[in-house]
Amino acid sequence: MAQIASITLVQTDEARPIIEAIMADNPGIRVLNMPGAIKLDCDGKITVKRASVEERIGRPWDPQEIQLVLVSMAGNLDEDDDHFTLSWRH
Repeated sequence: MAQIASITLVQTDEARPIIEAIMADNPGIRVLNMPGAIKLDCDGKITVKRASVEERIGRPWDPQEIQLVLVSMAGNLDEDDDHFTLSWRH
């Protein structure tokens, strides 16, 4: 059984395009709406793609900007200029 990667973001206008990109790019994502936050879980890994977020916001986006709306995460982090990925390494 795969471990669950998870990311929780605040529910703000700045976070909505990131949430939309995560949902579009990660099949099997599960969404839990909470007051003021949204938790996204997926078996194995979650990837936030720079290009997907940029497409939604209409400007350049640095994956480091996710820190501005990040509440918590679960998994090992791998990030570069093009993605922010959470997964569990065995």
